[in-house]
Amino acid sequence: MELQAIIVEDEANSREILRNYLNKYCKGVKLLGEAANIEEGITLIQKHQPDLVFLDVEMPFGNAFDLLDKIPDRTFEAIFVTAYNQYAMDALNHHAAYYLMKPINIDELIKAVDYVKAIKEKENALEGQVLKIAHMKAEGKITLPQQDGFQVLEVGDIFFCKADDNYTEIYLEHKKILVSKTLKYFEEALQPHAFARIHKSYLVNVAEVVKYKKGKGGSVILSNGKELSVSASKKAELLSYFQ
Repeated sequence: MELQAIIVEDEANSREILRNYLNKYCKGVKLLGEAANIEEGITLIQKHQPDLVFLDVEMPFGNAFDLLDKIPDRTFEAIFVTAYNQYAMDALNHHAAYYLMKPINIDELIKAVDYVKAIKEKENALEGQVLKIAHMKAEGKITLPQQDGFQVLEVGDIFFCKADDNYTEIYLEHKKILVSKTLKYFEEALQPHAFARIHKSYLVNVAEVVKYKKGKGGSVILSNGKELSVSASKKAELLSYFQ
């Protein structure tokens, strides 16, 4: 597929380098425009509705996070391109698909574009379709350690798990169980049973997903009506479960 993209970068030289790299090494990317500040970037995005926006972090009269905050229902993917590595966590929290450091490494740029392309292709293929799970459904049992022993639980009864510091909340249809294990522990224990890590805070039973919504990282709606956020970095993994 062809990705329609916009560059938002205040330095003309940096825009030129990125433009040339995209034209030479990233076939299938069509640049719709370039902006030198936040307001110009927002105007271009609203006009063209791109698939992908390359964002510098530090710019005059605001930064990349200000731009993203002003477009809360965005459907494009964001790739940060910056000389400052201290913004990586903020980029993750703002659902950036990728984080590139300047000077741009061509291999990393290709990898970032391919990652976004794979996400968009899968989203387009699933749009308007009834979601069909491509992998096995949750079956089997799991033991939950407790102070006085352990509880045996049917894996299929779990809707999702939520991180709570060093504890995990296990959500069933009508109750919640708090377990003194990290979400990482349950991610490893439930991985063979079609549970997907969709966010730093959520591990979801894919069999209970009834709808996927695009936007930012996106979100899933479960059969019990619960809506959970999907991190951009986890989106490809989640979509791989469906056909």
